[in-house]
Amino acid sequence: MPCLNISKSTSEMKKTMTMPEKEACTLDGAVDRHGCPAIREKTGTWVAGILILVNQGLATLAFFGVGVNLVLFLTRVLGQDNAAAANNVSKWTGTVYIFSLLGAFLSDSYWGRFKTCAIFQAIFVLGLASLSITSYIFLVRPKGCGDEHTPCNAHSSFHIALFYLSVYLVALGNGGYQPNIATFGADQFDEEDAKEGISKIAFFSYFYLALNLGSLFSNTVLGYFEDEGMWVLGFWASTASAAMALILFLCGIPRYRHFTPKGNPLSRVSQVVVAAIRKWKVQIMNDSEGLFDDDEKELIGNGARKILHTNGFKFLDKAAVVTSAEMDRFDGGDRNPWRLCTVTQVEEVKCIIRLLPIWLCTILYSVVFTQMASLFVEQGAAMRTNISSFHIPPASMSSFDILSVAAFIFIYRRIIDPTFVRLTKTSPTELQRMGIGLVIAVCAMVFAGTVEIFRLKYANKDCRHCDDSSSLSIFWQIPQYVLIGASEVFMYVGQLEFFNSQAPDGLKSFGSALCMTSISFGNYVSSLLVTIVMKISTTDNMPGWIPGNLNRGHLDRFFFLLAALTAADLSVYILCAKWYKYIKFESRDAASAV
Repeated sequence: MPCLNISKSTSEMKKTMTMPEKEACTLDGAVDRHGCPAIREKTGTWVAGILILVNQGLATLAFFGVGVNLVLFLTRVLGQDNAAAANNVSKWTGTVYIFSLLGAFLSDSYWGRFKTCAIFQAIFVLGLASLSITSYIFLVRPKGCGDEHTPCNAHSSFHIALFYLSVYLVALGNGGYQPNIATFGADQFDEEDAKEGISKIAFFSYFYLALNLGSLFSNTVLGYFEDEGMWVLGFWASTASAAMALILFLCGIPRYRHFTPKGNPLSRVSQVVVAAIRKWKVQIMNDSEGLFDDDEKELIGNGARKILHTNGFKFLDKAAVVTSAEMDRFDGGDRNPWRLCTVTQVEEVKCIIRLLPIWLCTILYSVVFTQMASLFVEQGAAMRTNISSFHIPPASMSSFDILSVAAFIFIYRRIIDPTFVRLTKTSPTELQRMGIGLVIAVCAMVFAGTVEIFRLKYANKDCRHCDDSSSLSIFWQIPQYVLIGASEVFMYVGQLEFFNSQAPDGLKSFGSALCMTSISFGNYVSSLLVTIVMKISTTDNMPGWIPGNLNRGHLDRFFFLLAALTAADLSVYILCAKWYKYIKFESRDAASAV
């Protein structure tokens, strides 16, 4: 069925709309599952968006069913010490997000977002099933071990290898899926339509909310069962949730909107660099006059937009300068992309270069964020975790982070943003919100360090295992979790919106992957920091800041160190945010008129 061209004049639209056989298509170039232009009323919008949000919630439940208690599994079941377990969790979590680059590359280049999401979700289910079987047969022996009191048997190298193979399959599946599902969800809304454009912005907030609500069950119910030694039950519950997420995702096939892959971004970037180097002696004009800005209609066919020329990085503009020799070839219809690139192609490279400093500044924030899955849990385990006879699993305290995220998403959208608009006539930019996230992260680390000082004050320093060794209640951790949750709403939701909006049309999944990889590098930096701190602080027969017995260490100093580093990072971020130039797209109306 043919589509109605909304970009026509008003008079033409009125005439065309009287024809009942035509229906309105989206203006962003999206297609349906058959490759035909997507019909607005039959595809996408919140029908597809809600399916993706529920899918994300179930997949997150499955992922955190493993991740949130992994540090306790490593210490209680595999017998690792606190520092080694924290490092292994950081490395594993970092690898999850490194795999997001692989998923983004395959999505943008070859498979498309839907196919990439489906394949990596299948790998995710396979990894969880393997982990469940391995734990049941080999690791959790004797049955019921791995709680606070019952140690597990020693494990062979083969058993340990099976465990790491399983958890890294989980990392591969979840990592390749995550950046694409966020972008695929945003694809269901046409940003050229006023109503759907607002929904697209809101989708990122609800996406992050679904991510956190999905982990709430893992952090409470599953966290409790796993803390009591029922690891196999927890892992099988995660496997079932992931399988349900995959089935639900496939049910939305008739409704989804798609964007076909734009080709290998690495080759496009390489062509610009090679062409610019070959023409390093070529002189360019002060403006964009004389640069090759043709042959761009192929972009428009699938929703891609031409990027307008910007100043800066003049050397790269040389790749788009048309020399006399290239003019002769071009007249003959022959353009060598390794010698002559389009302005849009050059601007894609400029865009990536401009995004990198912002991305680098978000890494240290992720160092703060990753403490919830490692040192916050270990700190909580060394506090009083009982209310009467009921034991509170330390990992379940992250549920306060989730509740904080849910609350602050509502507070931001209903209170902060409208108030800011009334005062300044504009909404806060993504860069401003990310800066606020860094400020709150500093406060969270200061509070965590302060809590640790008081925990040590009421601790029994001669304890062997440190669990429940301090009379200070674990509920004193609530403010630091709440502050981390508030900072996530500003930082990670802002990141998702920023990288998605500022990435070129052919690199949307890569934009989402940047957000994931900042978390990845944050975990690796956290692991490195722990190693360096332990190396320096254990000199002269001192136990170090983060020993096996936290009561003999100074975890508070590590938290204050993170606060100082994050404050320094904030200063650098402010400079980078002021330097950043937003990408400028040509409107699709202007492009379609060509």
